[in-house]
Amino acid sequence: MTGIAAPPGFPSPRAGYTSSREPSEAEPRLAGIRRFVFLLFILLILAAAVDAFLIEPNWIEVTRYRARTLSPSFMGAALKIAHLSDLHTNSVGFRERRLLALLDAEQPDLIVVTGDTVTRGDDPEATRELLARLHAPLGVWVVRGNWENWRPYQNERAFYASAGVNFLLNEARPVREGVWLVGLDDPSSGTPDLEAALRGVPLDAFTIAVFHAPAYFDRVALRCPLVLAGHTHGGQVRLPFVRPLWLPRGSGRFLEGWYEQGSSRMYVSRGVGTSMLPVRFFCRPELAIITLER
Repeated sequence: MTGIAAPPGFPSPRAGYTSSREPSEAEPRLAGIRRFVFLLFILLILAAAVDAFLIEPNWIEVTRYRARTLSPSFMGAALKIAHLSDLHTNSVGFRERRLLALLDAEQPDLIVVTGDTVTRGDDPEATRELLARLHAPLGVWVVRGNWENWRPYQNERAFYASAGVNFLLNEARPVREGVWLVGLDDPSSGTPDLEAALRGVPLDAFTIAVFHAPAYFDRVALRCPLVLAGHTHGGQVRLPFVRPLWLPRGSGRFLEGWYEQGSSRMYVSRGVGTSMLPVRFFCRPELAIITLER
């Protein structure tokens, strides 16, 4: 049987068949947009990494507040307090030198350190050096954080005394007439004893409670008009308008800044150093300056 011949111009079934089309003008433009978006994404990631690891951990913010008290025991001139927390010192480096320069400029009457001067692998001599360089007319006062309980200094009181700072552990001391500091053990890792700390404090004294983990505020509120705490690092790594996904145990409902309960107010510092990872994002380290006045 004779096969049917293909019409002129029509390809034979046995012949290879290829097809091609010219790219439209939009395709190169779309490819360029994709490359631009990809490069922009990479640049944003790099910029965020530089900020989080190099810039923000060393970019200390000075936050200044004025707080009024009606306590009749608070007499005389205003009291300027520098509130430090979570130093996590492993060397006296750029951030620490910047902190010292800021303190020199602020000239506080009193410096309070609410725990975590040390962290894993830190050199206690570096911590001693930094503490020894803190100076204020009414003294430098330190309480334990969770890291001091997890990695206690050998001969703790002697360690702080050698740095020229005052250590409070469930005890209180007057810092000027009518004003007492009440220093407590870290509530998240130790054994705070408020009753023991307040024993011997005049009933009409203006008391400033200092401890590390802020969830203890519920126990101290109405007993001390001013409370200073830290521990949270303000979240350390934040996204805009979003609450941190994780906070350390003992933070409770507190994150940073001022909180009020009855006649008591608490300030929670974002801290100076970093913990676990040397990174901060949308959460600058902080030197809080609180000026008390009538």
